[in-house]
Amino acid sequence: MKLSIIMPVYNEISTIAEILRRVRVANLTVPMGYGPEDGTAVKFEREVVIVDDGSSDGTREYLRTLEGGADTLVVLHEHNRGKGAAVRTGLQHASGDVMLIQDADLEYDPREYPSLLQPIVEGRSQVVYGSRFRGGPTKAMFFWHMIGNRFVTLATNILYNTILSDMETCYKVFTREVADKIDLKSPRWGFDPEITAQILKRGYRIYEVPISYTGREFSEGKKLNWRDGFVVLWTLIKCRLTP
Repeated sequence: MKLSIIMPVYNEISTIAEILRRVRVANLTVPMGYGPEDGTAVKFEREVVIVDDGSSDGTREYLRTLEGGADTLVVLHEHNRGKGAAVRTGLQHASGDVMLIQDADLEYDPREYPSLLQPIVEGRSQVVYGSRFRGGPTKAMFFWHMIGNRFVTLATNILYNTILSDMETCYKVFTREVADKIDLKSPRWGFDPEITAQILKRGYRIYEVPISYTGREFSEGKKLNWRDGFVVLWTLIKCRLTP
């Protein structure tokens, strides 16, 4: 099986080399069953699809040095279009059996890949989210970011009759079957609610696993702000009302 790791990138020159190193050394052997006595494990082939969304800090020039790598595909947007647009481009170029979305900012740890992939390998779900609120170790988040996340996740649960704990997580993993049914329109921060809404409206249930989280400061390049919460909420409502 092949795992396509889709990485949207925008002005991440301080972290891009390190996150790529971590992604490339991450363990992709996923055990099946409850222990070694149960037998087999699945070893995933790795494909990294990097979409630079019009970076202007040197990230783009660095990524050009990676083009032609055996397991790495670099796609360059001519100008900044937003994370949703970058993920959409990544999905269009990915060839894997399973897709995983990975941010380039070191907040999320690629060592979590086996835990994220295991429910899919064992046939328990076709969609897995890594939750920052199910008991994994985390660096303290901004209080109002946490409140905003909890609010939009609650809105998701009410509108789509589910019990997610972290709708806004970066770590969204899904099979090729699910990816082929996703039709993303939102170019920017509406991506997370849009993809979640489409998955739930198509009848897929989302399996959550706990992950670690090392949130960064605004001085370190964090881009999300409180205004984006209104975009997320409106996208959830719009998707609910759309046939």
